[in-house]
Amino acid sequence: MFEFAWPWIFALLPLPWLLRLVLPVADSGEPALKVSFLSELEGLSRRRARAHLPAWRQQARFILLWILLLLAAARPQWLGEPLPVAASGRDLLVAVDVSGSMDFPDMQWQDEDVSRLSLVKHLLGDFLEHREGDRVGLILFGSKAYLQAPLTFDRRTVRIWLDEAKIGIAGKNTAIGDAIGLALKRLRQRPAQSRVLILVTDGANNGGEIAPITAARLAAAEGVKIYPIGIGADPQDSATLGVLGLNPSLDLDEPALKELAEVTGGRYFRAHDGQELQAIKETLDQLEPVAQQPTQARPAQALYHWPLAVALLLSVLLVLRERWSHNPLQRFFSESSFLLPAHDWRQRLKRLRLRRRR
Repeated sequence: MFEFAWPWIFALLPLPWLLRLVLPVADSGEPALKVSFLSELEGLSRRRARAHLPAWRQQARFILLWILLLLAAARPQWLGEPLPVAASGRDLLVAVDVSGSMDFPDMQWQDEDVSRLSLVKHLLGDFLEHREGDRVGLILFGSKAYLQAPLTFDRRTVRIWLDEAKIGIAGKNTAIGDAIGLALKRLRQRPAQSRVLILVTDGANNGGEIAPITAARLAAAEGVKIYPIGIGADPQDSATLGVLGLNPSLDLDEPALKELAEVTGGRYFRAHDGQELQAIKETLDQLEPVAQQPTQARPAQALYHWPLAVALLLSVLLVLRERWSHNPLQRFFSESSFLLPAHDWRQRLKRLRLRRRR
């Protein structure tokens, strides 16, 4: 279907004529010469015929140019068939711990030992990329929390930034409270009906300026649900001991993470290996979307460039024609006697015969 995005532009159609009536006539400041036999002089040139054209025909080219410019300014477009748009209205932020302990290779995935962060990149990357209709974002935190990707529908880019996350990029400590505070600051700016924070960590809060429980209570007041995920192998598993005989999973503060979930109405998850994290991802995928009115969008193809191109071409032709009319060589040919119309030739021959008879 064809339509104009800004049809009110056509109200400007009489603007040039209104300006001509309102504005005073321009004064060149040069003296004018009045000639009583001007009409006879005009008869010697081919421009005489053009000068006696009706006023509307003389201005037709400029009227056409003005109409073309208005057509382009009104933004003509062709609208396609309505297409459904998937939108759940959910704003979902993922806060990932990138402290040094996340590099510990105690996770199993496809019969291979992988680090905790590598497993999070793989499984949560898939989770983010398949959240159709959701705005997703990414926060990386260590000693400080940083917004790596703001809330966006470009889920592919968010996954790329998650894959590029490096251990220690945000510091060595774990500032869980600051991560929640930053997520709250971003989520409260969006008028969404559902706001979700997925918090992935393998330790306890030992940095930052905000206590996690304080940040959680503020999040609950803003309607933000927190789903903490504690990651790391079982501390009793001797196969996952580090070089000093210690397991970083001992640092995981599960009671504090459970409290965060309870305060905000979320749920706490524990991932001992890749299979459990995969199950957590599937559980999160089953979160009920917020009910909204179905929306549709119609693809629009802009057509303004066609009248604009014609207007530009017409302007160039008018400029070239004006320059050619002021060319001395052109005036010579147009005003020479051998280019006079036939009736002028007959008049000259008649006068020549009368002179010979006398």
